[in-house]
Amino acid sequence: MTDESGRPRPSAATPELRASDADRELVAERLRDALAEGRLDMEEFGERLDAAYQARTYGELAPLTKDLPVGAGASGAVSFVKEPLPEGAVDWGSRIRGEASSTWGVGIMSGFQRKGRWTAPRRFNCFAFWGGGEIDLREADFEAREVVINCVAVMGGMNVVVPPGVEVVVRGIGIMGGFDHREEGVPGDAGAPRVVVTGFAFWGGVGVERKAPRRREKLDRGDH
Repeated sequence: MTDESGRPRPSAATPELRASDADRELVAERLRDALAEGRLDMEEFGERLDAAYQARTYGELAPLTKDLPVGAGASGAVSFVKEPLPEGAVDWGSRIRGEASSTWGVGIMSGFQRKGRWTAPRRFNCFAFWGGGEIDLREADFEAREVVINCVAVMGGMNVVVPPGVEVVVRGIGIMGGFDHREEGVPGDAGAPRVVVTGFAFWGGVGVERKAPRRREKLDRGDH
């Protein structure tokens, strides 16, 4: 989709979503046009341009061109419009947001789980001794575009579950144990997060598997 001048419009779902460098540059270009058209003076142009380059979200960018009209010779306000996603595609931008809801897990002769709707942190530290843990990211939001799952398993095990479309990198070290590398090398979707699994396993193991979200699994099985 393009704006009235033929330039591409950035897409967005809600005002709180993070803006990209391309989005900020599109607003800056419109402000330069408005200065040349006499719609802004130098002082206001400078203030808005600074605000554009400092903006973090679409909600902060949109007001900067809201009062710039569409008309002859004017390219108009920059519009942030959500374009329909292809069927089955994931809106990853809407899932990289917010603060972490949990940053660690421990299983000592017991177990722990992180699954369902939760926000994975930039770094999640977990430890299992004669126990186990499950870190399920299929329905999770992500605090950052790259999250690190740091697993220490001693005579125990952990399993990391990621949804399709997420890139996986495994960097863990095993002694009489190991880390599962089977999901590495699969390209991620555009805009999808990257999950780095690292840590140490002694007489234990850390598994990594890729599974569809529970809703998708039920649909595939024909459950209602």
